[in-house]
Amino acid sequence: MFQDATTTEIEAAMQRAYAAFLHYRHTSGKDKAVFIRTVADEVEATGDAIIAVAMRETHLPADRLLGERARTCFQLRNIADVVEEGSWVEATIDTALPDRRPLPKPDIRNMSVPIGPVVVFGASNFPFAYSTAGVDPASAWGAGCPVVVKAHPAHPETSEMVANAVKRAIAKTGMPEGIFEHVHGAGFEVGTALVLHPKTAAVGFTGSYAGGKALFDLAAKRPVPIPVFAEMGSINPVFLLEGALQTEAEKYAKLYAASITGGMGQFCTKPGLLIGIEGDGLTAFERILAGEISRIAPVAMLHPGIAKAFRANRSEVLIQKTVTIQGETVLAYGENDGIPSVASVSAGAFMNNPALHREVFGPFSLLVKCRDAAEMKEVISHLEGQLTCTVIGSAQDLAQAAELVAAVSLLCGRLIVNGVPTGVEVGAAMQHGGPFPASTDGRFGSVGPHAMKRFVRPLAFQNFPTHLLPDELKDGNPLDIWRRVNGHWGKD
Repeated sequence: MFQDATTTEIEAAMQRAYAAFLHYRHTSGKDKAVFIRTVADEVEATGDAIIAVAMRETHLPADRLLGERARTCFQLRNIADVVEEGSWVEATIDTALPDRRPLPKPDIRNMSVPIGPVVVFGASNFPFAYSTAGVDPASAWGAGCPVVVKAHPAHPETSEMVANAVKRAIAKTGMPEGIFEHVHGAGFEVGTALVLHPKTAAVGFTGSYAGGKALFDLAAKRPVPIPVFAEMGSINPVFLLEGALQTEAEKYAKLYAASITGGMGQFCTKPGLLIGIEGDGLTAFERILAGEISRIAPVAMLHPGIAKAFRANRSEVLIQKTVTIQGETVLAYGENDGIPSVASVSAGAFMNNPALHREVFGPFSLLVKCRDAAEMKEVISHLEGQLTCTVIGSAQDLAQAAELVAAVSLLCGRLIVNGVPTGVEVGAAMQHGGPFPASTDGRFGSVGPHAMKRFVRPLAFQNFPTHLLPDELKDGNPLDIWRRVNGHWGKD
């Protein structure tokens, strides 16, 4: 139904985006906010029709899709609020000291400015929240950058319907049409052309390690390299301390059975690795977890390609001689269904087998059994960067675990105590990103208003007449935003 964009169409889209950038970068925060809120309104106005299409394309249930659309619109409005208020640009002013000796000090003022057109690759597992009007487009628009979206081929019609909602918002608010371009492309050629186009200033991506790393390498080889902000998955290790399992094994086993299999394990924050210390508490946890998972009904995964990859990756783990399957669903499943399951392995075998360290995207988790606390700490040194890490412990456990927590904090972008990593709250304090290979740049996240920082750069203005400065840096603070003036934050 949807044809891959041609070279001519990509060229035209990028040129329109750049022409729009030259205008949109000067748009006020208030006007950008009106546009972004109107996008949210128009996405909501798609009603039940788009939910029906998304259900057909992704096999996700209506409740999940309704919740995701609501989250997407909240994200848009959250960014709009921050953009309208204006302090996020981090305006910094160091006023002149003309009489300073031996050299006078110039007047220097600095703020964040947009970098240019951003290419966004829609995600397979989030048809709304990480796709056509999701967090990457929302944060790029907030930063002042046009967006060129490549729809994910797993849900092209859903993406097209959202794209039409964005176009209606552009028309209603009088924004330049080129601030949003939408193309389709099932093959690598379209994505490659978008990344290599000289007008592309940055890339946003959510997906597999292979896909994100390929885009990152491609962008680095350009004559003018550009940043690729790729979130590439994670096994999200959970460290189960002894005291908590001695008293609350059932509670945490049930909690994690739901977290492992929620959405058929197709969340980037699914806990794919559970690490505990051998003993009665871990034995009880393992038994209850296996029992809970055995009763979870399989459902279709997002598309046949993901189901096929899940089964292949799961099999790669289970064929290892040191791995034991502990529990899997006893209910019938079809060819494209996920298979809820949990397996176990000793810490020694895990550390010596890199095949066990890779993400299995789907309803599967691996329990790593350690002899003692020292071996648990040793496991940490064999783990790569993660989106999240979790520590489950009693008050006494946590009081004695400062060294472990400190070591775990080096691995991740979000550190959780006595909870589950699934469920990413949208807000200014959230960090959804982590050290490589969880993402290509762990300094930034892709949730909340801080996601805008990916698509800006600092620009200093030296000895500028006030009337030529952006409003954010003018004397008198006409926008009434928080600024850092001569080392002090305030609105004066």
